[in-house]
Amino acid sequence: MTEKKTNNDHPTAGNQSDAAAAAKDNPKNADNQSKASGRTAQEPTKRAPAKSGSGSKTGLVAIALVILLGGGLYYHGHQQNLAQQAQLAALTSQLNEMKNALSQSEQSVKAAVQESLDSAATRLSQQENDIQGLQRSMTEIQGRRPNDWLLAEADYLTRMAGRKLSLEHDVASATLLLESADNRIAQLSDPSLTELRKALSNDITMLKSIARIDRDGLVLRLTSLQTQIDSLPLANAIVPESLDQPQTESVSESISDWKSNLMTSLKQFGGHFVTYRKRDGNVIPLLSPEQDFYLQENIKSKLETAIKAVYREQGELYTTSLTMAKDWASQFYKTDDAKTQSFIQALDELAQQKIEVNYPKILTSQSMLLDTINMRMRQQVAPIHSEEDPA
Repeated sequence: MTEKKTNNDHPTAGNQSDAAAAAKDNPKNADNQSKASGRTAQEPTKRAPAKSGSGSKTGLVAIALVILLGGGLYYHGHQQNLAQQAQLAALTSQLNEMKNALSQSEQSVKAAVQESLDSAATRLSQQENDIQGLQRSMTEIQGRRPNDWLLAEADYLTRMAGRKLSLEHDVASATLLLESADNRIAQLSDPSLTELRKALSNDITMLKSIARIDRDGLVLRLTSLQTQIDSLPLANAIVPESLDQPQTESVSESISDWKSNLMTSLKQFGGHFVTYRKRDGNVIPLLSPEQDFYLQENIKSKLETAIKAVYREQGELYTTSLTMAKDWASQFYKTDDAKTQSFIQALDELAQQKIEVNYPKILTSQSMLLDTINMRMRQQVAPIHSEEDPA
């Protein structure tokens, strides 16, 4: 493109000669040509600045691009800087908040630790006061220790009496234990314990008034009856009693009654050979050997149930078992035999025995003695409580 512009801008020699000839023919044309040639000759000088202008435009564009690029980079860097500053500010605020929270937590922890230390110190001082008070109290009651031991021993004996009475129903042992407790309290020679001794005396009198049951003796008698069952004789077939026979008719002296007199004579004659009696009831046959064994075992079982009822103090079960055993013996054994009669009589006597006793649920002296000991202990420990809190 530059070469084309150069050819057009600089005219050749042919063009110049043509222009001169034209000028000779027509001076005006010559002038015009000269002006044109002058313009033509001057055109290169005028177009030269145009070339430099296009270069300057390119430079300006390049500069503008560089400026824009630099501005964009600067703007981008500025935005990143702002973002980093905002992030840094947020991190700084978070750090400050964490520092504040940490300082607050440290203060709360310090306050809690200090409060715990103060509370521990207060408790320690109270415990020291308690220990000192106990030491003073122990020093004061050293002279009264034997009396306290006697009172505690009486309480132990009373408790044992209550357990013997409620668990084992051993009235004799409970009475002896209460008497021993009364002797311990009598050794104190303390007039303030008169009501307690009165309660002990009432309990002892009540226990002595309870009927004594010889359970061991009852059990031994029942056991001996069990051994006699095998030797009891069995009864024969049980036949109900015969009904009263009507009186036989007598022979009349009238001849007209010869038929009835004949029948009456025949009945009287046959009565010497055959006896006919009417019985009302069922005939019970003899027991087989197997049934005899079962009968003996059933009676023994009833006696064993009665033995268990003696220790459990179940009066109704005891009476029912002996009554059933007596009924079976009366029904299936010979009642006219001496052994059977003795066996049935013994069962009847044992069934009349009472094995149930109403025992007191609690001893009056036991609760009263416990109250007395607690009251004395509170009186001894009272100075300790007064020195715990001086305020």
